[in-house]
Order: sequence, then C-alpha cells, then structure tokens
Amino acid sequence: MKRALFALLVMASLAVVLIPGYVIRPFRFQSPEALRLALLLRTWAPLVTVGTGLAALILAFGLFRGGRWPQKTLVTLGILLVAGSAALARYNYFERVFFRPITTPQFERAAEVKLDPDEMVLAVGSGPQARAYPIRAMAYHHLVNDTLGGVPLVATY
Repeated sequence: MKRALFALLVMASLAVVLIPGYVIRPFRFQSPEALRLALLLRTWAPLVTVGTGLAALILAFGLFRGGRWPQKTLVTLGILLVAGSAALARYNYFERVFFRPITTPQFERAAEVKLDPDEMVLAVGSGPQARAYPIRAMAYHHLVNDTLGGVPLVATY
C-alpha cells in the first residue's frame, strides 16, 4: 500500500510539470481544453509539487528503512524525480526549450530571398535601413536580438 501511494505521488508530481510541456509546444495544434488544463497545471504545479514532495518524503523514510537495495534504489530515484519536478515547477523551461531567442540573425538581400508569396514577415525600419523577419521563424523563437543602423533592437512576435 505504501509503495503504491509513493509511486502515485511521484507520478502526480511529474504529471503537473510534464503535461504542460507536452501540450504547449510550438507548431502543434493545442485545443482550448488541453491548453486550459496545461495552464491550470502550470499555475498549481509549485504548490502540488511541494505537497507531493513532503508526502513522498514521509513515505520514503518508512520504505527506505524496511526495504532491500532494489527498493531503496527505487525510493531514492522517486525522491530525485519529485525534487526535480519541484525545481522545474518554479522554472520557466518553456523559454529555454521551446522559445529561444535568435541572438545572431542571418540576413539575405531582399532580391535573393525565396519566400512564398503568402509568407508573412515582421518588418522593422529605421531611416534607410529595414529588416524583415519571417513569421514562421518568429512563431518558434518569439524574439530576435538584432542591430539596425547601429541601434540595438528586440523584435518580438
């Protein structure tokens, strides 16, 4: 009974952190219901991981004392997973994994660019200079750090 409850706590701790990461991915359909669930889990993840972590830690002491090395190894792994979940619940891993800024953009002359006629771009101009960032790339990265006419800029979408 204690082992099953411990396993359930570990899975719950992982679920509140990993489900939002699975649902909120670029270039993938996100239904309103799935997105609502993901955002709800993301909001409650810090509190849930503390609760599941404390309960799992209490159970781990009993399981660790009475078990042999395979059980002790699994309990240790479970505690590490719960601790990792608690850390990820407080870290915006979406920024690091899914939405990394473009820090060194590569450019081509407008006459040499091969874009579909329907391709949308985000255009920025300053005096005689201009840049165009394809929305397809911006939708993934969301940020471009660039310099235009010697002035640093951040384009976002």
